[in-house]
Amino acid sequence: MDLNLRNAVIHNVSGNTQDQLEDTIVDAIQSSEEKMLPGLGVLFEVIWQNSSENEKKEMLDTLESGLKR
Repeated sequence: MDLNLRNAVIHNVSGNTQDQLEDTIVDAIQSSEEKMLPGLGVLFEVIWQNSSENEKKEMLDTLESGLKR
């Protein structure tokens, strides 16, 4: 992923409220557009980097469970 894209995504959502961040995530998922995936990846990277080991384990459990459907 291009570093400029990562910085652009972070710049575009920096300072957003939780409601705005949720709207961004929901809109990206509901649009089902491939071009939104890199932005969601950047947001996940921020979440991952700022999560405790327990939170990471919980995310991995959720991901594993969701992929088994």
